[in-house]
Amino acid sequence: MSTFSAALPVLLGLIISFLLLAWLSRQISQRLQAVVYYLTRSLDFAVILLFLFLLPGIFLHEGAHWVAARLLGLKTGKFRVWPKVQGRQIGLGSVSVQRGNVWQDSLVGLAPLIFGSVAIAWIGQRVFLAHDISAMLVQGRWAAGFNAFWQALGGADGPLWAYLLFAIGNAMMPSASDREPLLPLLLYTSLAALIYVLIGLPLTPLTTLLTGLIPTLEDLTSAFVFTITLDILILLVLYLLEAVVGPRPTSRYRA
Repeated sequence: MSTFSAALPVLLGLIISFLLLAWLSRQISQRLQAVVYYLTRSLDFAVILLFLFLLPGIFLHEGAHWVAARLLGLKTGKFRVWPKVQGRQIGLGSVSVQRGNVWQDSLVGLAPLIFGSVAIAWIGQRVFLAHDISAMLVQGRWAAGFNAFWQALGGADGPLWAYLLFAIGNAMMPSASDREPLLPLLLYTSLAALIYVLIGLPLTPLTTLLTGLIPTLEDLTSAFVFTITLDILILLVLYLLEAVVGPRPTSRYRA
């Protein structure tokens, strides 16, 4: 039980940081398109600029689908990396993949998130020492944390690595089609876990696995926190730009 108690804060931190990163990704996409539209009055140009802004992450996203499908023995077809507007949805790329069973389809759908998380964790820890910075921010040492954050960005090739981190982190989120097979997978997994517990099978293998995963999950959470900090700064800039170039509110006077 102590293992689960020790892992619970790490798991909660990972889930919260992931959800916040997903929300920020959506906000940045909307605000960037709004700013470009107000400047150019062209929806097409706004979509293309968003595509170019996230291009490295889009390549990783679609490439992850392709690699996962090939590893799972599924046939792949057309590989497209270019924006396409479908109703109110914007597709920045796509890969045609043969349908498989629920496990294969789920792994293919989750591949961008898995590959992207690995890339973010590697960049965050190897380039920016994100674990130390996130620890300062979580502990409330805001001044020290932001000072370390700016120093990390100012390091050798810091802006380039920060851009890759931003592009990958904001392009790896599963699309609507990627999420389709996940519901049955979650149901099957939950049912299997319930049966495992009800039967009374030993929990030692699970606790051992969880104990071994805690350092990796902490590194990933730290990288998420670093990316979230970067996203917040970029989103603030976009809000300011939108306030400057956006439409002015009309005043209404009553006689």
